[in-house]
Amino acid sequence: MARSRRRYLRTLILGLLAMAALVWGAVDSFDIPLERIWDMFLMTLMVVVALVLAAAATAALWIGVRRLSTRD
Repeated sequence: MARSRRRYLRTLILGLLAMAALVWGAVDSFDIPLERIWDMFLMTLMVVVALVLAAAATAALWIGVRRLSTRD
């Protein structure tokens, strides 16, 4: 395995473990129920999907305007 690939995987695994530690800390220290954390995760996922769709619509509009403006 290439060195850059190992570094990427190590960073990915450490990032996931850090996020798991933050969730565990929220549940353990602040008594936040897992259902609330799951709800926040799903809401975050919905916001990310909405942002991706908005960016895709903006890009499609931009491409459409460029094609219409260069048309003879």
